[in-house]
Amino acid sequence: MRFAIYTLGCKVNQYETQAMETILRQRGHTLTDFHAPADAYIVNTCSVTAVSDKKCRNMLRRVKKMAPDSVLAVCGCYAQAKPEEVAVLGADVVYGTGKRLEFLDAVEQAVEERRRRLDVDDAVHRNAPFEVLPAGGLTGRTRALLKVEDGCANFCTYCIIPYTRGPVRSETLEDAVAQARGLAAAGYREIAVTGIEISSWGKDLPGDDTLIDLLEAVCHAVPGLRIRMGSLEPRTVTEDFCRRAAELPNLCPHFHLSLQSGCDATLKRMNRRYDTARFLESCRLLRQWFDRPAITTDLICGFAGETEAEFAETLDFLRRAQFSAMHIFPYSRRSGTVADRLPGQLTNAVKEARCHQATAIAREMQGAYLAQFVGETLPVLFEETAEGAPSGEGLWRGHAPNYVEVYAWGEDLHNVLRNVTVEGVEDGNRLVGKITSGE
Repeated sequence: MRFAIYTLGCKVNQYETQAMETILRQRGHTLTDFHAPADAYIVNTCSVTAVSDKKCRNMLRRVKKMAPDSVLAVCGCYAQAKPEEVAVLGADVVYGTGKRLEFLDAVEQAVEERRRRLDVDDAVHRNAPFEVLPAGGLTGRTRALLKVEDGCANFCTYCIIPYTRGPVRSETLEDAVAQARGLAAAGYREIAVTGIEISSWGKDLPGDDTLIDLLEAVCHAVPGLRIRMGSLEPRTVTEDFCRRAAELPNLCPHFHLSLQSGCDATLKRMNRRYDTARFLESCRLLRQWFDRPAITTDLICGFAGETEAEFAETLDFLRRAQFSAMHIFPYSRRSGTVADRLPGQLTNAVKEARCHQATAIAREMQGAYLAQFVGETLPVLFEETAEGAPSGEGLWRGHAPNYVEVYAWGEDLHNVLRNVTVEGVEDGNRLVGKITSGE
């Protein structure tokens, strides 16, 4: 069977895509480009916003038009949330966010027997354990993904994900360590520990282990690899967490803390489980225990009921927090969420204008953070040329431990670690420099 996979959405989806690729190849099937002829096209979908849903629908229509006689198999959050809609769009196999091995069995059966299958459970009441899949990276990547957690129980008012991913399920510490060692043996130089909400790792497992216990175990198991964390809830960052994390030399000093708003009233309407004071305390602790850590975040502009005064509070908060980089989004109404029914819904024009204001501050902060490293030497793990091809001579792109993007000229640097002396900041969002030494 020739198969192709298209992925929309987050790192968890990317992880699950590479796992499906690995499993199907192990079963003797051939991965092909998504725009090439294939017996089955798999679309791994996202449903984090209404815009995500639209992108998924457009992709399914494209596949049916491109290859009407091939099997179209769909999984992921959009399929979980709206399975009947996916089926109407022509999908032959529809699964949600669970049972990946069963899903692949169904894809094979559909190709062999043209048997259609729709099998989507109730994610909120899902009681299945964490499904262990092969860890690894997408083709050509130097960074492997290690999924250690699935599900979320936060129920933020704007978010559909607890309804599509279900309750928290954690990979055991022993399985995570074994997979990390396997990734080291496979030649990866960096592992990104990911999940839907990794701050809740371990809550469903026996014992008292928390995320920092997992990170210690993984870091000690593969001391030669960089270990990078996924998004954290501010509550995770305590004195004990920072003290123990700072003792791990291969743990990357990059902390993505979910913010969403810098106004306490707005955070309350979002049902976020912290206030701005607690968030700033997390930033203070990280800067106390780490040398110039990268603290990045997400921001939603124009949430339901957000007044001009509340947004002004958010802008002031951004300046106080001093993030190294930000992802900024306009609030997107999502049917099925509490926030969709809240009063005070704002126009797209207002939301876009607020995004522009926040983006201007974010760029200023990012430039200031990057400027600190001019003249210094940073260890950079190179990934690909600036043109996107992971081979040959040219301008190469890589990342420092703090996830700052660094460019330097070189030859055949794919998956190679080099020290780079930083010479300047380019376009306000990356460093440029010269390779000065090897590993």
